Amino acid sequence: MALIVRWYDFICFGIVAAAFVGSLWMLWRKEASSRCDDNTVYESLLMARPDTDGFVRSTPLAHVGSSQLWTSCWKGVHPGWLLLTRFVSCVAMAGFLSWDILDWDASIFLYYTEWTFTLVMVYFALGTVVSAYGCWVYSKETPENGIRDAEEGSMVASVTYGEKEVRGKIKLQSHYTEEVIQQRAGFYGYLLQIVYQTCGGAVVITDIVFWCIIVPFLSDAHVGLNTLMGCMHTFNAFFLLVDTSLNSMPFPWFRIAYFVQWSCLYVVFQWIIHACGVSWWPYPFLVLDSPWAPLWYFVLAVVHIPCYGIYALIVKAKNSIFPRWFPQAFVRSY
Repeated sequence: MALIVRWYDFICFGIVAAAFVGSLWMLWRKEASSRCDDNTVYESLLMARPDTDGFVRSTPLAHVGSSQLWTSCWKGVHPGWLLLTRFVSCVAMAGFLSWDILDWDASIFLYYTEWTFTLVMVYFALGTVVSAYGCWVYSKETPENGIRDAEEGSMVASVTYGEKEVRGKIKLQSHYTEEVIQQRAGFYGYLLQIVYQTCGGAVVITDIVFWCIIVPFLSDAHVGLNTLMGCMHTFNAFFLLVDTSLNSMPFPWFRIAYFVQWSCLYVVFQWIIHACGVSWWPYPFLVLDSPWAPLWYFVLAVVHIPCYGIYALIVKAKNSIFPRWFPQAFVRSY
């Protein structure tokens, strides 16, 4: 057993445990609760809030409707452009990851960088599937269908009673259809949002640690600046920012909990493999056999807040600045 536990290591264990439990509590309060007051923002993706008559008439703030998963925040932009962006990003990142594995073998997944890079790639893969489905839905909404519906509507309009009856049926059908869509979007939107918002914070902390700490101070034979490492710590953020500039998904603050859980999972993974015999630590600030370990772990826990906040501010800036610069072309995400 390579992991030797000292008294100050229990402080490190407590910091990670507190961060994980705190994130679970935040999700329980914000995500899993189906109740909301009229004067608060409803942000849960698990279900849509019905109106007083039981119908879901609108998408609450930060709730992802089905169309928000694959439509652009720019008016007139075909969903195919978002599909193309996500597909190209996924393929490019898969190429870089394959290159990394060929150079260093599967042991490269001991690094948080590869965890984050793979997660971003998974987001683009999932987004590609969702966008492909969205393009299929978009293709069904042809002008011919609209003309046919208008002609049928004009024929029914000749009879007053029939018109009222048809309108009532259409209204009920519309409510029912929207309810079904909201339920489906709740699941897919929930899954896509988890990965998207985890990627936002993870990419920021990965690139900041690499460019500001590892490259200047901790470079060695395993971790250093070369073409591959430079690309992986640049394109992960670049591709995600391009997607953010096009997509219509919100970025609420409380989902920092998923980002925290992702990092906790990585730290626990490191503890487990070291308990099983691995003696080498990929990052010096994760080493447990140092009296300074509790301080490092505390700093790492705290730094998750500004890292997630940086990406949240980018999304907020997009929704604040672009509507003023392009009032006729941009649609706010929330």
